[in-house]
Amino acid sequence: MSERLPCDPIAEAARQWEAHWGAEPVAAMTAVTSIMRVQQILLARLNAALKPWELSFPRYEALMLLFYSRRGSLPLGKMGARLQVHPTSVTSLVDGLGCTGLARREPHEHDRRTTLASITPEGRRVAEQATAALHDARFGLDGLDDDQLAEVSGLLDRLREGAGDFAPA
Repeated sequence: MSERLPCDPIAEAARQWEAHWGAEPVAAMTAVTSIMRVQQILLARLNAALKPWELSFPRYEALMLLFYSRRGSLPLGKMGARLQVHPTSVTSLVDGLGCTGLARREPHEHDRRTTLASITPEGRRVAEQATAALHDARFGLDGLDDDQLAEVSGLLDRLREGAGDFAPA
């Protein structure tokens, strides 16, 4: 992590924002800026925890998707939909996993137009080890207790549901 700043830049941005735009939009600007900054912090922490396995967090997510799949393989298109990323990104993720021997591309046995990503035995071993490391690191959220984590998740779920990210139960 980089050196601590002498003051909170988001608080300073809020002060400047209010001076130029008024008080009403400050809460929304502060919330979104804080969420984006926390995303950067968490991604750095998670990537550091996964570095021993040459994984980034996006590659870890792709690996775990294969790990949890019934057959250990999925069509690249289905992976993209589940990870909510562009097809080019799925290709890059699977190629990255392939370079380290954690997954491989295979033709679909019934559909020649479809390519599957399949987890390797080494990929299964690494998925278990990397997951244990993330558990030990509390997924980078060691500053919050379980009740606080549930509260954060609930708030973000409401935001995601309102954005149409998933169908309500």
